[in-house]
Amino acid sequence: MERFGKDLTPYRNHVYRLINLVAAQQTLDAEARDKLAVAGFFHDAGIWLAGTFDYLGPSARLAEHYLEEQGLAHWQEEIEAMIVNHHKISGYSSSSGPSDNDRLVEAFRRADWIDVSLGMLRFGIPSARVRLIKRAFPNAGFHRLLFKLGGQQFLSQPLRPLPMLRR
Repeated sequence: MERFGKDLTPYRNHVYRLINLVAAQQTLDAEARDKLAVAGFFHDAGIWLAGTFDYLGPSARLAEHYLEEQGLAHWQEEIEAMIVNHHKISGYSSSSGPSDNDRLVEAFRRADWIDVSLGMLRFGIPSARVRLIKRAFPNAGFHRLLFKLGGQQFLSQPLRPLPMLRR
C-alpha cells in the first residue's frame, strides 16, 4: 500500500464509492461483493503499481496474478472485463450475449462514470443516494489527482491524452 503514498486515501475512497454505486444499481451476493472488491482495488492500480497512465492492461494483469495466487482463476474473465471496460464510453455487453456477469461489468462501468463525473451522470441512481455515498467516502483530492495525471499524460503524449478510454 505504500506504493500509493499520499494517493492511498483518495484512491481507497474512490474504490468504496464505486462498490456502493454498483450496490445502488443491483443486489449483490457475497461473491459479487468479493469480485467488486478485487476489480475495485485493481481497476486503476496500474497507475501506481506499474507506473503508467496507460494502465488498463497492467491493472488487468496485476489482478490476474492476484486471482491465480488466491485460487480464484475462474474469476479472471469477469474481473478483466470489469477492469478493461470501466472507461468504455458506450454500454458493455459481451460477445456471448447478456449474462449476470455482463450486468456486474456494466454496473461497474456506470459506477466509475458516475464517480469520475462527480455525479453529473447518474444512470438512474437518485441524486440523494449519490450524495450520501460521496459524503460517506469523501473525494479527498481524487479528481485533482486525475487532472494532474491527465495533464502529465498530455504533456508527454499529446496525441494520446486519454489512452484508457474505450468506445
